[in-house]
Amino acid sequence: MLRVEAQESENDLVVKLEGRFSGDDATRVRILVTSRKLEKGLVVDLTVVTFFDSVGEATLSFFSRLGANFVAEDAYMLDVCEHLHLPLARKPNRKS
Repeated sequence: MLRVEAQESENDLVVKLEGRFSGDDATRVRILVTSRKLEKGLVVDLTVVTFFDSVGEATLSFFSRLGANFVAEDAYMLDVCEHLHLPLARKPNRKS
């Protein structure tokens, strides 16, 4: 099961994915993203994704070719980003 949240900020379209990013769900997310005008940057948040298949990986690579940056925190997601050569988004500096 996949949950998708798309939110526009001042500078970016942020797509947060939760769960299994695979098959038809990954295809639907690709259609969702490409149906929008991407005049802003694209950030794909992978922090709570638990699984990818080849369709999910192909979709992430496609987003990367569109200029997306990716948010990943745990070892699995960081490994996926490294394996697919996905650029990581810079984390904003947090004030204490």
